[in-house]
Amino acid sequence: MLLNNLNEKQKEAVEHIDGPLLVLAGAGSGKTRVLTMRIANLIEHDIDSSNILAITFTNKAAKEMKERVVELLGPIAYSIQISTFHSFGLLILKKHYAVLGYDKSFTILDSDDSLTIVKKIMKDLNIDPKAYNPKAIRNRISSAKNELVDSKEFAKFIGNEFDDITYKVFQAYETKLKQNSSLDFDDLLILPIKLFRDNPDILKYYQELYQYILIDEYQDTNEAQYILVKMISAKYKNICVVGDESQSIYSFRGSNYRNILNFEKDYKNAKIILLEENYRSTQNILNAANDVIKNNKERKDKNLWTKNSDGNKIHYHRSLDEKDEAFYVVDEIKKELKGGTLKQNIAVLYRTNAQSRNIEEALLRENIPYKVVGSFYFYNRKEIKDLISYLKLIYNSKDDVSLLRIINTPKRGIGLKSIENITLKANMNNTSLYDSINSGKEFEFKTIIESLKEAANNMSLTELVEEVLVKTGIRQELESEKSIESDIRLENLEEFKSITKNFEEKNGIISLDEFLMEISLVADIEEHRNNTDVITLMTVHSAKGLEFEDVFLVGLEEGIFPHTNSLDSKSDIEEERRLCYVAITRAKEKLWLVNARKRTLYGMDSVNPPSRFIKEISEEYLESDSKAIVQDVNKQKAVFKGKIDKDATYEIGDNIIHQEFGKGIVVGVDKMIVTIAFSFPHGIKKIMKGHSSIRKV
Repeated sequence: MLLNNLNEKQKEAVEHIDGPLLVLAGAGSGKTRVLTMRIANLIEHDIDSSNILAITFTNKAAKEMKERVVELLGPIAYSIQISTFHSFGLLILKKHYAVLGYDKSFTILDSDDSLTIVKKIMKDLNIDPKAYNPKAIRNRISSAKNELVDSKEFAKFIGNEFDDITYKVFQAYETKLKQNSSLDFDDLLILPIKLFRDNPDILKYYQELYQYILIDEYQDTNEAQYILVKMISAKYKNICVVGDESQSIYSFRGSNYRNILNFEKDYKNAKIILLEENYRSTQNILNAANDVIKNNKERKDKNLWTKNSDGNKIHYHRSLDEKDEAFYVVDEIKKELKGGTLKQNIAVLYRTNAQSRNIEEALLRENIPYKVVGSFYFYNRKEIKDLISYLKLIYNSKDDVSLLRIINTPKRGIGLKSIENITLKANMNNTSLYDSINSGKEFEFKTIIESLKEAANNMSLTELVEEVLVKTGIRQELESEKSIESDIRLENLEEFKSITKNFEEKNGIISLDEFLMEISLVADIEEHRNNTDVITLMTVHSAKGLEFEDVFLVGLEEGIFPHTNSLDSKSDIEEERRLCYVAITRAKEKLWLVNARKRTLYGMDSVNPPSRFIKEISEEYLESDSKAIVQDVNKQKAVFKGKIDKDATYEIGDNIIHQEFGKGIVVGVDKMIVTIAFSFPHGIKKIMKGHSSIRKV
């Protein structure tokens, strides 16, 4: 019964019990089904539910997996540890905080809190934030930590002035977090590794506890996640990892696709199963995806196929400019809507957020509703972050970051001088800012917090939130403003009470610390939208894991997609190609590939040739508005094959050939620009010297 509706390869992965297993799951091949069925099969084979650990990357994915396993197994599924890496790390730290030298009431800092600390440290060290970007320093520290490099180790890698500045901030940052009994998100992965390395008996406990491990999206693991999994699985090696190196698109977050490529080296005698049957897309779409990704060198061989029909050919359209591109896309969307396609089944994907503006304007002109995914998040709103900071300080008075955020919010007449004085006192006495307050308006603030601490012992979370809004003066300040903006902020704060109420209803009586831990782990929560029937606009990165009947992939030009920053690096180009593969495989029924002959982006005009990814797709899978365009794409392979001489010199009268405009004559030469006259309808164009789109003939 359990294995019904699985194909042979899926069954093989589900029925495997002991030893290391690598499941290379192509896009749309049912990997989530395999993971949940595998968990159920382990239980059917008398594996104790408490001995199973399943880890995925997002709270949404973990929740969905838990729900599916509950459907399959019933209440016993609740005892299975299914969570994200960060939630799992937090679980370990809550149990062993004392061994690591932390208080029970430690708090978790989000990225904004970490940035606040970095900025304050830079100010204390007289480091100019204009000369050294605080975000860049924060990101450098985070990257180092995820590579398991602390400040002491970081000192060995100082190679320039920026590194030296980062090192000084890094040292102070580590000290500050320890003093505040606070952890950042990176610590949730790093501290369990430190705990295991320093305490073999604790590691042994978790090795015995989690004898069967399942990891989703293994291609997205970073160094810390990779080491953590390797340590826990070292004894029994009953580890199943599922992923697809062709969908590894997060190197900027520290993920390393080589972790999945090296699985067989890390775990000898590993069984490897390829899931190549796709349940999502038509064969033509899969053929295009296969054509593109096969050009990557660092990959495992697999070929997506489906029992679905061949479907429509892929539409290729080359527009005049970005506005014409937007008009074309919206016109095609109107045709699809007229044909009965729901708006919610249509997506427009692009490489960078800046590309959405023209599409948005075109949709607005046609009065077609849409949403831009990732544009605004509930938990990032100022009033919500202020409220959460109050709750954090009520729970942990050592949390200096939260205190500094709200000590004068709403305005209480507590200025920078007062804050400097209590900071100085705290530093002299080696105490928290809160403990150093004993007079003035700061003491009035402290009195409010103390009364809220007492109230928290006798109230529900929802009641406590209302008490905070009233006693701190937040509600009164917003109500007195009597503006649309203040009304919206009040509505958002009221919505926060819906969140606390849901937590209480789901978990019964829930303590403040559990609530704070839970919301600290929530990432990328979008604001609620009542209208779900809208066109979706998003970057390709945001689209990973989603699917739509119709997909428009726009801006497919060299320098846009692949992105200009990737053009000089083979590994970066391969990541861009993986990104294109992800974009193509989001489409179920129809796919449009669209670009422009010229484009204005970030205030600059550019003339870019079509993306190499279009050229990599066999002509038999493409249909174009004009056959000449497809033929032109193929001609470029021959005409511009080989290395471009970027040091070429130009003189007036030189004959030129351009990838798009054809033959032309140089009519002007400047330091960086060559002016070329092309035949009608192209006319005179100014092009950068040495641009790869032109050749002397």
